[in-house]
Order: sequence, then C-alpha cells, then structure tokens
Amino acid sequence: MELSLSDILSLTGGKLLQETTPEIAISGVATLSEACPDEVAFLGNEKYFQDYLNSRAGVILVPPALPQYPEGRIYVEVENPSLAFNALVDAFMKVAKRFEPGVHPTAIIDPSARLNPDKVHIGAGTVVEAGAVIGDGCDIGAGCVIGAGVSIGEHCKFHAKVVIRERCIIGHHVVIQPGAVIGGDGFGFLLNPQTGTYDTIDQVGIVVIGNHVDIGANTTIDRARFGRTVIGDGSKIDNLVQIGHNCTLGKNVVICAQSGAAGSTHLSDYVVCAAQVGLAGHLTVGPQAQIGARSGVMSDLEGGKKYWGAPACDAKDAARQFAAIRKLPDAFKELRELQQKAAEIKALIDSAMAAQG
Repeated sequence: MELSLSDILSLTGGKLLQETTPEIAISGVATLSEACPDEVAFLGNEKYFQDYLNSRAGVILVPPALPQYPEGRIYVEVENPSLAFNALVDAFMKVAKRFEPGVHPTAIIDPSARLNPDKVHIGAGTVVEAGAVIGDGCDIGAGCVIGAGVSIGEHCKFHAKVVIRERCIIGHHVVIQPGAVIGGDGFGFLLNPQTGTYDTIDQVGIVVIGNHVDIGANTTIDRARFGRTVIGDGSKIDNLVQIGHNCTLGKNVVICAQSGAAGSTHLSDYVVCAAQVGLAGHLTVGPQAQIGARSGVMSDLEGGKKYWGAPACDAKDAARQFAAIRKLPDAFKELRELQQKAAEIKALIDSAMAAQG
C-alpha cells in the first residue's frame, strides 16, 4: 500500500506548508530517527526536536509555528501530530491485517453456539462452548476459549489465548490482547472458625464490557460475586491489570500497567490511573480524577483533581511530603550535631555551677 500526499492531507486534515512539492509515494510510517524518505513521521514532543532536525523522513507531521523547517522534506501542519499520525497508522494497518472470515478446522464449535462462519474468523484450536453468541465481523485468534452462554457483539478482535468465562457479555468493537481472562472467579474466601480453614465463596455473577473497550495482555477482570463487574464504553485497560469482582468502571476510564482494583471499587467517567496504582475495595473515585504512578488509594477521592502517594492525596501536597522525606537524613544529622552541642554546653554550665558551689 502507498499513500499520496493528497491521501495524507485527507486522512490527517493537515495543511501543506510548501507551495509546490514533488509527487511522492509514502509506503509506511516510522519514528523521526528511523524514518526513510518513503516514510512519514511526526514531531509530537519537544524533546525529540533534535531527531526532527536530523530526520530523513519524506513527510513529517508537525505542530504549528515551529522555529525551524530543514530543507529537503515535506511538512504537514496539524493541531495534534500524534493523533494525525495515528490516522495514517490505522490506514496502513487495515491493509496489513485484512479480515478473512472462516473457521479453522481444528477449532471446536459447540452445535448450539450461534455464529456465521462466513462473517467471523475463528482461529486454530479455539473452543466455543454451548450457547455462545459471536457477532458478525469478529476475529477470534488461536487458542481462545469462549465459555458457555457468552455473548460477543460485532467487530471484536480477540488475540491468541483469550479466555471469556461463561455468561459474560462483550460489546461491539472490543479489542482484547493475548492471554487476558475475562470472568475468572473473584477472590472470595471466608475463614471457617470451626475448621480453621478458608471456605470458597461462590462467584455467580458476570462481567459486562461495553463498546470500543481495549484490554491489554494478561489482564484479568473478575466476575462479580453476584450481579455484574462492569467496564464502561471506551475504557482502555493496559497489560497486567487486575480488576476485582463487582468493580464498575465508567466511560473512557484509563488504567495503566500493573495497576489493581480490589472488589466493589467504582471508577467514574474519565478517571486515569497511571502505572502500579493500587485501589482498596469499596471506594469511589470521582470523574476525571488523575492518580499518579505507584499511588495507593485507601479512601474515596473527589473528581477533577490530581492525586499521588500512598495513601494518595493531593498531588502537590504529596510532592511536598516527598521533598521533605528526602531531606530527613540531613535533618537528622543536623539534629544530632545540635544535640551534641547542647550536651557540651550543658556540661560546661554544670561544671561552672559546681565550681561556684
């Protein structure tokens, strides 16, 4: 596949900065430092400005009003270079990963499952259990397990070895990366005082995932103890994330890698959790709250604010606390020196008083 300059302008909505340019054919996308003359790159962060100056890319997507435009390249000005670049990546990927319907001969499909083999793709070794429903346009990779009674909407993409446990509901245009498990049992145990052992609490609920949700590799979303664990429309969940039983995520929630939410936690619309955030159970985070990396959320948080630390608090307060902690070794050293001087002064005073007495 190749894109002309007019194709690039159409896909990005950009403005051509040169008055006249030669006819070009762009065959791919790349970073500023690695791009060749037949590829397009973008400048989305000022720290890559030196790469921009040295780039060999044929076309570069740039933000408005740059101080320099080296010769020999074509510049397309856009408001958001990263977003515009993504439109070009998407155009190339649609060709590279063209959908081809069909059911692999090694797949095991229960006779009561409902799907149209002419409108879905089922990969090698995948198992579709009784009563499952798979919508048109779905692409189910190799080695997946679609449990009994599962409902999957249209145009979903499941990569290899995704497991969707029984009765869970998946919306439309959902993408799930390899190894994710949707609907595993929640972590529910009670100590039996008579036996001194932990008894398992049955988890009889389900997981409901909305439309246009992306779920990362090896992420786990537990089924509810009863009722539903819910992932709202447009939410984006990174790799290695754990969502506990009965949690609810609003619309367009973002959770980054290695974060975890204990049971019955509610994250409102547009909440962002950076990497390795831990959320205790039975709490609520308000809409548009942003939680910094490695924070520990122990109680409810108001929406529209930035938080950091463990326990998480206002990000500015947390930064001051962190700065103060880093000064503690010097402060203790100074304190010991003052204590020593005080002891020496006291000894002199005691000695003088003893001489007078």
